[in-house]
Amino acid sequence: MRVGFIGLGDIGMPMALNLIDQGFDVVGSDLAEDKRARLEEGGGRLASDLTDFADCEVVCLAVPDDAVVESILVDQGLAGIVAAGATFLIHSTVLPTTVERLASADGRVRILDAPVSGGAARARDGSLTVMLGGEPSRDAQRVLDALGTTVRCGRVGAGAAVKLANQLAMLASLQALYEGLELTAAFDVADSLVLDVLQSSTGDSWTARNWGFFDDLAKAYDRADVDVSYRPWSKDLWDVVAAARHAGTRAPLAALLSQILADEVEDHARKAVDPS
Repeated sequence: MRVGFIGLGDIGMPMALNLIDQGFDVVGSDLAEDKRARLEEGGGRLASDLTDFADCEVVCLAVPDDAVVESILVDQGLAGIVAAGATFLIHSTVLPTTVERLASADGRVRILDAPVSGGAARARDGSLTVMLGGEPSRDAQRVLDALGTTVRCGRVGAGAAVKLANQLAMLASLQALYEGLELTAAFDVADSLVLDVLQSSTGDSWTARNWGFFDDLAKAYDRADVDVSYRPWSKDLWDVVAAARHAGTRAPLAALLSQILADEVEDHARKAVDPS
């Protein structure tokens, strides 16, 4: 089965390589030449333009944000290039309303939100958690099964909402750890001791058990020259605030974090490189 994959970044590349390993004929695209070369080395085929996705039953998008998703599907016309009945799986973290609007505007294809969580290692071995909004076709379900465990969240947009809830919980934990470790450092307690204690205590979290993950991710974004505004500790929190505003719900913690967390993450990552 032929699958298109657009966006070969830190999460998209291992997802695409995993699909190749599982026997899919993957046609990929990315703006960066080194990423395009890596996909080809991994057994994928490169798209020279969007018409190369015309015969894909499923096209996966793992691109930076809502604007890029809409540009590819609408402005550049990919939704009209693929065959009727094809499915687009939007793995990007986007606003629920974006997927709702795109899905309702084009009845000839399926546009589903399928954001993922788990990191690059789990993307590579096909064990991601996929938060699905909407009803997949049989072909789309095959792709989803190859990517990891699919959680059916409800109607189109529901998967995107669940992903934003996940991001808020994770990033709130990160801010709590920054503040908590600053306090314990004032009493000459090593970070490693505090993190060990948390693993057997009620303050345990994925963030604590994977301490250093965000330092490494910030460095990877630096190497890729990704602007801070597009990094999850900035973009995703603003998305939570925007989604809550549209839904008529409250998000005071997300609003506060959107103002302070990006500076905390970037500063911590810089100190991890150069403690001086």
